[in-house]
Amino acid sequence: MRKILCLMIAVSLLLFFLGTALPKDAGPPKKTPDLLNQGKKLYETSCALCHGAKGDGKGPAGLALKPPPRTFNLPLSQWTYSKGDLKKVFEVITKGIPNTAMVKWDHLSEQERWALVYYVVEFAPPQAPPKKK
Repeated sequence: MRKILCLMIAVSLLLFFLGTALPKDAGPPKKTPDLLNQGKKLYETSCALCHGAKGDGKGPAGLALKPPPRTFNLPLSQWTYSKGDLKKVFEVITKGIPNTAMVKWDHLSEQERWALVYYVVEFAPPQAPPKKK
């Protein structure tokens, strides 16, 4: 019985220390010109057909889709699924959107998906300043 207790304690300690030593979610990578360039290339080959070369949702394939593809030419805060949150844009790219033609792109590496996030938000105009009264 004592051996089992010692073994349980040893395994618990090992799991605890392994858990603290494993890397935590570091969050999104830093936006760099190289990452943006990678995103541009991926967008041109994988996204422009539906979302359009200018991010306006008017790609040749996108014209026939119902609902139509997202236009990226609105301020980021007005994007339906992300509401200004880059992590939500990443989630849409990763998981897709049910009942739409937006498929999941989880076969791309995490870095490639972040590259796409940073590239597509480049299409969004800055948030308009509030109107003066």
